[in-house]
Amino acid sequence: MEYKKLVEYWRKSAEHDYETMLGLYRIRRYSDCLFFGHMVLEKMFKALVVRNTEKDAPYVHNLVSLAKLSGLTLDKIDLALIGQINEFNIRARYPEYKLDFYKKCNQKFTKKYYDEIKKWYKKLCQEIS
Repeated sequence: MEYKKLVEYWRKSAEHDYETMLGLYRIRRYSDCLFFGHMVLEKMFKALVVRNTEKDAPYVHNLVSLAKLSGLTLDKIDLALIGQINEFNIRARYPEYKLDFYKKCNQKFTKKYYDEIKKWYKKLCQEIS
């Protein structure tokens, strides 16, 4: 696939998931909102990786790894936040971990990361344009 088309694929897919994340927050499905937030950033980082390397994005879900491969300059604070958001990829986790995560995802906890994910999404959109 032509790399420009692949970048556009990742960007559009992230945009779709971003809208889903916003909707999930509105209906108070907080753990799902944060899971989709993780996917948004994963896809945006993959778009940057493809754009900057002209190679396919790796088949990984680790945001820190993808962020480093993206070519962005990131400080320790950025990497720490991305590492925290990385924990929201819970689809394949054990049931006990998921239950603990669901309990943690109250409005206050979710709002903090929801706002950060929105900022990162906008920043990454500008980076790709």
